[in-house]
Amino acid sequence: MMEKKAAAPATPAEKPATRAKPGFRPEVQGLRALAVLMVAAYHIWLGKVSGGVDVFLLISAFLLTLSFTRKLESRAPLRLVRHWLHVFKRLLPAVVVVLLAILVGTWALIPQSRWPDVLTEAWASLMYRQNWQLAAFAVDYYAQQHVDASPLQHFWSLSVQGQVFILWPLIFAGVGLAQPLLARLFPQRKAVGHRQLLFIAFGAVFLASLVFSVEQTATNQAYAYFDTRARLWEFALGSLLALTIPYLKPGRWLRVVLGWGGIAAMLACGLVLPVDRSFPGFVALWPTLAAAAVIVAGHSGSRFGADRLLSSRPLVVLGDNSYALYLWHWPVLVFFLLASGTKQPSLLQGLGIMAVSLLLAVATTRFVELPLRSWKWPDVRSWRAAVVIAACGALLALPVTAWQSAITAEAAAIADQPHELTPGAAALAPDYAGKPSEEALIIPAPAAMKDEWANVDGACTGDNVPTDPVLEGCLQNEEPEVVTKRIVVLGDSHSQQYMAALGPIAKQHGWEVVTLLKGGCRFGAQSPERPEFCNDFNKASSAYVLEHKPDAVFTVASLTHVDAPFETEVPGYLEGIKPFTDLGIDVVGVRDNPRFSFNMPECVQKKGKDSPDCNVPLEESLAASSPLDDYVGKVEGLHLMDMSDFICEQGTCPAVVGNVYVYKDDNHLSKTYVQTMIPMFEQRLLAATGWSAS
Repeated sequence: MMEKKAAAPATPAEKPATRAKPGFRPEVQGLRALAVLMVAAYHIWLGKVSGGVDVFLLISAFLLTLSFTRKLESRAPLRLVRHWLHVFKRLLPAVVVVLLAILVGTWALIPQSRWPDVLTEAWASLMYRQNWQLAAFAVDYYAQQHVDASPLQHFWSLSVQGQVFILWPLIFAGVGLAQPLLARLFPQRKAVGHRQLLFIAFGAVFLASLVFSVEQTATNQAYAYFDTRARLWEFALGSLLALTIPYLKPGRWLRVVLGWGGIAAMLACGLVLPVDRSFPGFVALWPTLAAAAVIVAGHSGSRFGADRLLSSRPLVVLGDNSYALYLWHWPVLVFFLLASGTKQPSLLQGLGIMAVSLLLAVATTRFVELPLRSWKWPDVRSWRAAVVIAACGALLALPVTAWQSAITAEAAAIADQPHELTPGAAALAPDYAGKPSEEALIIPAPAAMKDEWANVDGACTGDNVPTDPVLEGCLQNEEPEVVTKRIVVLGDSHSQQYMAALGPIAKQHGWEVVTLLKGGCRFGAQSPERPEFCNDFNKASSAYVLEHKPDAVFTVASLTHVDAPFETEVPGYLEGIKPFTDLGIDVVGVRDNPRFSFNMPECVQKKGKDSPDCNVPLEESLAASSPLDDYVGKVEGLHLMDMSDFICEQGTCPAVVGNVYVYKDDNHLSKTYVQTMIPMFEQRLLAATGWSAS
């Protein structure tokens, strides 16, 4: 998917105003151009990390350090507040333009259930904390499809960069204060210069952050990818390079080798290295050191040097537009895939995405960035720059606030409907006499869909706490005052979803319920058809049941699939439950619900609940003959339940029943719908098991 993390390309904060500016290095602009092309190309066609973002981070710190070091050594005032205002006055306008365009695309193309997340991320992007927003949800960058990704996800790297733009000047200010103080404290010693102190400071940041990055990437890579602390070493490396560059004077041919070798290594990073789940640890040294080699090569003075390519006008111009191109390429890609219904662009489609992104980038640079850079009014007084920043924020804040208010009002209106208008599964009961109102709003509200997981009260306590660390996710309902029955729920998320019915029923009857669940791990005996970690989890779950000897075990006894065969037996199911029944433990096996190749509630939000696309034929959802029929009579103590007639009706498995979303996504029943099944679920559970209703 997108390059889960890339430093913002050529940000106008450090971009030279003109090519003629003293100290301007055209080969660095060309390097930025290559980096942004890497990011876009890998996102569009390869769906993996390229290392281009890491190059951007290094370049940002390199240029920032060159500028502030010159100020320190010339004893020019740093004027930090003015600097920060100047930086964000240049950064924010293009950001706000892109964010507003993304809001329009979201309204037109993204299903309503995802709107709240996009709006929350819009705020996070505006405030330069999108990386922490994504880290908080431990987004697995690599597990997602482009089409399911947030159009704002790429703002994570801009947020990291914005945070460093605040932090780095503070380090320079600290060194500026420390240098004369040290000279006074140790007059007998040769004065330590600003450059040496900066080298010590950034060296310490580099070492501490790199160690932290390696450790966190090994233990929690999904979080580390977005963690600013795990990225600081890349900025520090750029700063160390800027501090040492005056002393690095390789010969002409060594410059040629460094330049072309650095470019080759940089371009090959994402193809050669197994980067997908190893960034930003030590593997990120590859692209950053490659970029450092190109910068050290600098102007080679040879017609064979890489700087001849990097300093060419096309690459320098592209480098000038790299910030805007980075901003645009990701939402253009995401919205194209949403509009076209494809999951991966072809070569020709990708070239079109690249062309559109480049046109938008050039327009943004020419009509937004350049006019503001040349506008002198905000630069006269700091408060004027602050006004520009506030105005940019207001341009985004107003529509986002209004939209969020509208979503809240809609959710309240949906929640306030009379219950008889939204009977859900009760509408399929034989004794249901009414007809669901066509005017009623479907529940739950799209904004609440992410909360539709069946909940369990809390972590296991007392004797229920497992001793095996494999089962550390043990949860249980609150223990009744008088426990009449103990039940253990085993399996995966399809077992969990039925807790929306089993949980309330258990509380009514005084049953204690413990859940041992792991996503994607349907319960059964060890099988080569099941991942080894699932076999390990199921083995530990079985040992827990045999140790605690509950009255009953609840499981899902069949396994549905997106493609034919649409439903099969669970591998090793009977072998897995037989040790329980041999001890006299009842086992309840419920039939699985259908799976689909698309998100059911989003289908309704885009096409309407009566669309044939959102009402899948039964023969394409479940087996004609239930796999549960093959279990009958084979294991004494196994009680089978089939709730499929309250999920599918008249040969169809619909997305909406009784004005209630049946599913929360492409395969999980919504909590709200399962709650509407409680009376029927209880009746069939008691009938199947023969348990007393008292």
